[in-house]
Amino acid sequence: MTQTIDFIFDFGSPNAYLAWKVLPKMAEKKDATVRSVPCLLGGIFKATNNQPPWRTYGSVIGKLEYEQLEMTRFIEKHALTKFKFNPHFPINTLLLMRGACAAEAAGNLDAYVTAGMTAMWEDGLNMSDPEVFVSVMDIAGLDGQALLASTQDPKIKQRLLQNTNAAVSRGVFGIPSYFIDDEMWFGKDRIRDLIETL
Repeated sequence: MTQTIDFIFDFGSPNAYLAWKVLPKMAEKKDATVRSVPCLLGGIFKATNNQPPWRTYGSVIGKLEYEQLEMTRFIEKHALTKFKFNPHFPINTLLLMRGACAAEAAGNLDAYVTAGMTAMWEDGLNMSDPEVFVSVMDIAGLDGQALLASTQDPKIKQRLLQNTNAAVSRGVFGIPSYFIDDEMWFGKDRIRDLIETL
C-alpha cells in the first residue's frame, strides 16, 4: 500500500524549500507520495510560543554559524545549486500561503508550489508584493490576478487558518514538518530518518 507523507510548509522558510527539493524524489524511491499542506509559519509560532532561529539563538556564540554550516552541507550533498538566500528575507508570506490554499482548491497546488518556491529561493523575488505575485503566477501558467483576488475570499482565509490550527494540534511547532499517519518529524535533516521508516 502506498504511504502518504504530509509535508507541512510555508514558503518563508528556506529549509522548507530545501526539503521540498529533496523529499519527493526520496519518497518516490520508496513508492510513497508527498501531500503538501500549506500552513502559516507565523501562526504556528504564535500558537506555540516559538520564534525564528535568528531571534532565539542570535546571542548564542557559534549557534547560527553552525546552522549555516549544516545548510551548506545539505545544499552540497543534494546538489541544490539553484538555491539563493532571498535578499528580502524575512518576507510576510500571508499572501503566498492564502494563494496556496486557493490553488489547492482549484487543483493546481503542485504548479503553484513550484512557482512560489522558485521565485522565493532561486530568483530572490519579493513575493509579498502583489504585482510580483501576479507576474510570477502568470508566467507559471496560472491566473495571477484570479489567485490574488482569491486570497481575500473568506473561505480561503478560513482554510489557511484551519490548516495551521490542525498542524499545531498535531504537534507542529516549526517548518518544515512531516507526518506519516500520526508520527511526526521536524526539519530538513530528519528526512532520511523519515524515509527509513517507509
